Amino acid sequence: MRIDDCYQLGYISKTHGLQGEVSVILDVDNPSDYQNLESVFVGLPKSETLVPFFVDTIDVKASRALVKFEDIDTIEQAQELVKSSLYLPLATLPELEEGKYYFHEIVGFKVVDQQQRELGKVKDVYTGGSQDLIALTYQGKEVLVPINDQLVPRVDKKEQTVYVDLPEGLLDL
Repeated sequence: MRIDDCYQLGYISKTHGLQGEVSVILDVDNPSDYQNLESVFVGLPKSETLVPFFVDTIDVKASRALVKFEDIDTIEQAQELVKSSLYLPLATLPELEEGKYYFHEIVGFKVVDQQQRELGKVKDVYTGGSQDLIALTYQGKEVLVPINDQLVPRVDKKEQTVYVDLPEGLLDL
């Protein structure tokens, strides 16, 4: 499995106890949807490949989970997994209702303003702060556009276009 064919579920933050359990930070909208997870792909530190791991037990609480993987039975084995990212195949993402999108889907989409000017392409989507942001390059500079219904009123997945309604001066920053 390639990372490009997956989305990041979260990462292993630390070990938990002596029997090989790990604490996982879940970076998803609805962590409770993963309470019955059977397997994940683990991106081990210093490795380019993803390794499948089967979940023995998982206990999801808010955006954290305690996970026990099959065949990881000691704190030493669990310690080797700390700082590893967890992935699931893109195909496992639930279908979204019309007009909704996953952030990874819009990377590469063109960005068009209210005057129908093409501003650039979505270079990345930054998450994790107080505001999710679309990053694009406009006239050689990186511009960050907060993702909300007022500034990003529409995304057309078929046309691969993000429509924005930017306040005056945002592109001049």
